[in-house]
Amino acid sequence: MGFLYPLVILSILLIFFPFDSSSRRTLFFHGGSTTTTTTTSTDAYCNSWMYSVETNNIGDWPTIPIICQSFVAGYMNGTRYLSDSKVVASYSLAFAKDAFTGGGKDAWIFDVDETLISNLHYYAENGYGSEIFNETKWNEWVLLSAATALPASLELYNNLKSLGFKIMILTGRGEEQREITQKNLNRAGYSGWEKFILRGDGDGGKTNVKYKSEKRAMLESEGYTIHGCSGDQWSDLSDSPTAKRSFKLPNPMYYIA
Repeated sequence: MGFLYPLVILSILLIFFPFDSSSRRTLFFHGGSTTTTTTTSTDAYCNSWMYSVETNNIGDWPTIPIICQSFVAGYMNGTRYLSDSKVVASYSLAFAKDAFTGGGKDAWIFDVDETLISNLHYYAENGYGSEIFNETKWNEWVLLSAATALPASLELYNNLKSLGFKIMILTGRGEEQREITQKNLNRAGYSGWEKFILRGDGDGGKTNVKYKSEKRAMLESEGYTIHGCSGDQWSDLSDSPTAKRSFKLPNPMYYIA
């Protein structure tokens, strides 16, 4: 009967640690859910997680899942991120051409970070969003004025200017960063905006969605028609008054409420 003992142990192991023949890896159970150690399965989860980020199904989240750091890095450094951004820009321009009225008050709002310029170099050195945001390190990065243009956004920006749109820059950066932010945008190829709006003393403590919706209301009170709004955060686009069309750029690295 001694030969049965190893078989019993093997049976128990197979119950608690089943074998996935398709991936040749063990499946482990965590709190009722199944997670695999395979790259394929991790990528599938991270792709689904990123989908829920972009559709705002997750809501507020502090950092990316640590198992998705490599996936997010691959996405941000690969052709897919640039392609996704380009498709957003192409639909933005198609809408803009139909929406423009020529009355002198046709406006388009752009966010700055991960919308007009990319801070990928900063996030590459800080875990691609897997680390808790560090305001001191971020401000040091901003002072370098080293963020680069998102190619599709720069092309869209210039096309909208050529059509006659009034470009409104609406960023969550503080008023004290006006000069360095404008310098960075100029260096990246942006110029000719109508207004450049940053957080002032009266905006402290406001959520991004409240701050930006208030500024959109201000622009409307000045007679502008906000045809389009481009941003990488849902809080750049949400709450009344909204633009006639809002265009969400991809950003799986961080969330701002």
